[in-house]
Amino acid sequence: MAWDKETHNISKTEKIGQLFFPAAFINDSDQEIKKVEELITNHYIGGLTFFHSRASAATNFEGKQKVIINKDSLHRLSELIQHYQSIATTPLLMSIDAEWGLAMRVENTPQYPYAITLGALPKHQEELIYKVGQYIGQDLASIGIHFNLAPVADTNTNPNNPVIGYRSFGEDKEHVVSCAISYYKGLKDSGVLGCFKHFPGHGDTLVDSHLGLPVLSKSREDIDQQELYPFRTAIAHDIDSIMIGHLAIPALTEGKNIPATLSSTIIKDILREELGYKGVVISDALNMHSVSKLYPQKGHLEWQAFYAGNDILCFSEHVEEGIRTIEKNASDAQIEKSYKRVSELKKKAFTKAALPSKIDSQKAESLNLDIAKAALTAYKYDENSFKNFLLAPFDAIMIGNRKQCHFFDEISKHVTFKTINSEVEVSANQVLIALFPPAIKPKDSFGINSEDIDTIERLSQKKNVLIYIFGNPYATQVFQHQHINNIILMYQDFLSFQHIATQHFLGGFKAVGSLPVTL
Repeated sequence: MAWDKETHNISKTEKIGQLFFPAAFINDSDQEIKKVEELITNHYIGGLTFFHSRASAATNFEGKQKVIINKDSLHRLSELIQHYQSIATTPLLMSIDAEWGLAMRVENTPQYPYAITLGALPKHQEELIYKVGQYIGQDLASIGIHFNLAPVADTNTNPNNPVIGYRSFGEDKEHVVSCAISYYKGLKDSGVLGCFKHFPGHGDTLVDSHLGLPVLSKSREDIDQQELYPFRTAIAHDIDSIMIGHLAIPALTEGKNIPATLSSTIIKDILREELGYKGVVISDALNMHSVSKLYPQKGHLEWQAFYAGNDILCFSEHVEEGIRTIEKNASDAQIEKSYKRVSELKKKAFTKAALPSKIDSQKAESLNLDIAKAALTAYKYDENSFKNFLLAPFDAIMIGNRKQCHFFDEISKHVTFKTINSEVEVSANQVLIALFPPAIKPKDSFGINSEDIDTIERLSQKKNVLIYIFGNPYATQVFQHQHINNIILMYQDFLSFQHIATQHFLGGFKAVGSLPVTL
């Protein structure tokens, strides 16, 4: 669907409608789909942001409602995009949060590694990050999505961060922005727009902003030096958009705990005036409890977010009331400025859209293999005790909630060993542990139960233990490992990463990845 810059002269009300990007759920009822249709036809919304389902939304308190798996979600998404575009007067800008690919929202689609994995790549291998951005962009473009709400540009300096963590490229600000720009350039070269988030910086927080308001109590000087650095650097690259995070930084708002999304000081004064950003500013999802509970009157949150300086209002739950409240209170000048920015963004998306193509899962698999080999990190390594596993008998135990360990299956084709299910079955003096943390987030020790933690610690005190961790590297912090000589970080549980782990165990190559965070 082509963008026509000479679309009909639209009213002020319609211009405001163009600033709204409500949620559209791939797996939704016909009744809810009709509500989206009404937003398109009656309120002239500018775009949609797609999510898997209402039950999968992060504000569902980490999944109290059961998420229904639909293996046909990709086809359904493609159909919905075509349908919604067909009834729109002006082309809709279709967006999605696909930080690690469509698989973040859609079943049976390619999943690429998390940002923390990409952050482990050696500097000379950043081309692989570019390819991740490029391949994700190609996947999105093939079904009609123009705008990826990624990359994350937060520096994760807090290991207990409940919402960023693995989504960040690491804790070093220069490394983070270098990785983020590589990812962004890949997206752009695929014809898809990108978005740096979460301004002013969400990496040093202890509260999940989906559920409550994080407060970052740091000095203005520290914020300037750390949190703002990646965004300041990215602005020089003329980036498409910046997303504002739902977090309070009193040092930036005269001591008040105001969400950045609702702070004109942070958006207009700091981002626009001090940092000189000219592009589109998009709010984080307005359904998130850190802001959605602040204004019981429908439409008032949307007005406050717009007044603060957001051009795009993402996941507004009260579009009609929001449009009406903004029209009643906003100046014509601010409406016009935001409308022009969003219009320019849409022109950019439609004039540079990639030609449709089929999603290539094999290409993704090949890239993941390359990343696995380059990112594999020897957190602790002792050459003699490591090599002894190929010289003397060992037992192997898998920890985590997986039914099968392909890592062990592949090793068994080359080396004879005994797979055990509990500590009491150990007979050898060496134990190979494959740890698959059940959760990617730090809550409840990444899902690793206390019995398994005790098993790791007891074995390490009396045996030569080698651990491969197929998950968040921060999981090393939940068990004592002073007696363990070898801990290998794989970051992901993909089959491709387990395959590379096998090659490493068998001595095929040395680990060259660098840990992107401090453990």
